[in-house]
Amino acid sequence: MHNIAQDTITDTDVVTPLEQMTSALEQDMKDVNALIIKHMHSGVPMIPKLATYLIASGGKRVRPLLTIASAKLLGYKGDAHYKLAASVEFIHTATLLHDDVVDDSDQRRGKSSAHTIFGNEAAVLVGDFLFSRAFQLMVQIGSLDTLEVLSNASAIIAEGEVLQLSNNNNINITEEQYLDVIRAKTAELFAAACEAGGLVANCSPEQRNALREYGENLGIAFQMIDDLLDYHTPDDALGKNTGDDFQEGKMTLPVILALTEADADEMTFWTRTFSRGQQRNDDDFKTACGIINNHRVFDKGIEKAKIYGAKAQTALSVFDDKEPLKKMMYDLIDFVIERRY
Repeated sequence: MHNIAQDTITDTDVVTPLEQMTSALEQDMKDVNALIIKHMHSGVPMIPKLATYLIASGGKRVRPLLTIASAKLLGYKGDAHYKLAASVEFIHTATLLHDDVVDDSDQRRGKSSAHTIFGNEAAVLVGDFLFSRAFQLMVQIGSLDTLEVLSNASAIIAEGEVLQLSNNNNINITEEQYLDVIRAKTAELFAAACEAGGLVANCSPEQRNALREYGENLGIAFQMIDDLLDYHTPDDALGKNTGDDFQEGKMTLPVILALTEADADEMTFWTRTFSRGQQRNDDDFKTACGIINNHRVFDKGIEKAKIYGAKAQTALSVFDDKEPLKKMMYDLIDFVIERRY
């Protein structure tokens, strides 16, 4: 999904909403990172070596950042949100390790994927280790509510990945089926990260629902843009191989939108290239990008992402306008939709 992981800023004079939030919560995130490093430790050398390779490879920690922001939005003064944020990052990292093995992706955040260096077996098992560490941290907090939210999220993410796998190469899936996938595999962790942050701050039921709605719709918009960028952005900016989704036969938003307007020749092309077992080449990817451009799919996809972005921004209306973090979280939506990397 990505993700915001490789946020290369091309204009050093422009401070993005993500950078603003990261700067405002810098000390909190230092504490989160210290916890992450501490709990990556193991007497088995391969585990910290592989985990460090991925966790230290350039991610912006957006999901744990949202956990911290959600707690502090409500004036939380304790330190349990650090463990929650670290748990969220471990869950996210574990899913990345597993996903890259399933997808056979050879690049992650502009570097070689962990499984290409350490092997599939090690990547899967270290992913399992990180999931376990996440739950150990959750138990230490002693909150059944946050444990329930994040454990449910872990199960839903796995379901989403399986659902996506079952939808691969199927040009007949609907946009709603696509949304079911991204709600589960991406938006659920965004939602849980925000909801858990609110819970640790003793939020009201209204605030809890608002934070969850904010995170879920942010996650949907984020994944829609990520999927569009896979047919649009140079490799070095996005931090992954452009065209991976096409090569893996993933039915994502740009293909689904292009299919709705496909003529006979285009339908023949999509049917051939998305047939199971089909070897897709560079020329096929260029053709796919050409079709997508001709049908103005990027503009249409961005408009759809904006619908979910607006829902996320509306969800924040229950919080105090005087709280600076509210504006940062609000502006983050526009950044996610307008990004080109």
